Amino acid sequence: MQNDFFKYQAQTSPYPLAMEVSHAKGSYIYDTQNNKYLDFVAGVSACTLGHNHPKVISAIKQQLDKYLHVMVYGEYVQKPAVELTKLLAKHLPENLEKTYLVNSGTEAIEGAIKLARRATGRSQIIAAHNAYHGNTMGSLSLMDFEERKAPFRPLLPEVSHITFNHEPHLKHITNKTACVILETIQGGAGFIEPKNNYLQKVQKRCHDVGALLILDEIQPGVGRTGKLFGFQNYNCNPDILVTGKGLGGGMPIGAFTASSQLMDCLQDNPKLGHITTFGGHPVIAAAALATLQEVISSDLMSQALEKEQLIRQHLKHELITEIRGKGLMLAAITPSAEITNQLILNTQDAGLISFWLLFEPKAIRITPPLTISNQEIIDGCGIIIELLNKIQSENN
Repeated sequence: MQNDFFKYQAQTSPYPLAMEVSHAKGSYIYDTQNNKYLDFVAGVSACTLGHNHPKVISAIKQQLDKYLHVMVYGEYVQKPAVELTKLLAKHLPENLEKTYLVNSGTEAIEGAIKLARRATGRSQIIAAHNAYHGNTMGSLSLMDFEERKAPFRPLLPEVSHITFNHEPHLKHITNKTACVILETIQGGAGFIEPKNNYLQKVQKRCHDVGALLILDEIQPGVGRTGKLFGFQNYNCNPDILVTGKGLGGGMPIGAFTASSQLMDCLQDNPKLGHITTFGGHPVIAAAALATLQEVISSDLMSQALEKEQLIRQHLKHELITEIRGKGLMLAAITPSAEITNQLILNTQDAGLISFWLLFEPKAIRITPPLTISNQEIIDGCGIIIELLNKIQSENN
């Protein structure tokens, strides 16, 4: 199987981890040798309720017996998509009332960019240094990492960058700006939280000059930070909200949400301002609805903050210089990229799934399912500490 994987399936890097997956359940992934691995990554923040959560699986099976894809997005009334978007609106501020469902986070970013340009009649886009919003051409244009962008130029024009949390840069947001797009918590940069009401100040500046604020909640969203969406922690209210990953409960989804007045811009002049065949797919919408209902109706959000403290308590080591982030969106920082690489490359053999962040080479991603138990957290932290002890002794 590994040989076929490398021969027939396109790769994203020269050295994928290449575990042969047999099945997954709860907080564990199992390989074809029946070894089990405690999952501290959750499919990169995507498996909000862990693997094969019974309520998600039940919703999928029930929908399978009714219908699959029947028509391109937005033409037919399909109950799972309607109920999902209605539930989102119920738990969001009044101005975030209408949702466009798509297939991935990066497609949702593309839709949000188009909506901002269409609604404002402006073309300039401002993003943050070290931002990551996806890898399609428009989303890639928002990145300032030239090594990743150069092979694919020319990209979207009129994109400029400001430094996250650096208030003097807010003067770069002007009456020529269509939108400012920021991650609520910077992900690839190392799980950097906004400070000193930064997002609120960005929102005010956007309002003053007539620009729109787009917040990317693809990683922080759906309960991971102790609130349904990360922006609810930071005294801020975006004009356009983008989500994905964890909303699908393990199924592929993206969504962007705005006021009816804004979203209706995509209906006309031109018609089909944004179009997708499979967005709002009934099976995926059913899985997302079940996921959202469980996060809202349970105590998983408050637990996320309690579990954060448990992780911070059990991840104390001389080789961990700080732990960044909020809730179950955390990054443990080591003194060097070499130490982080040593750790991550050895955790799988020790029965733990860990992973990197894009732009902060010293970071160890800790984004387990919200459903992870306290004992599983303690077990996973114990594995990390044991490996760090070994690295420390080898380097002394």
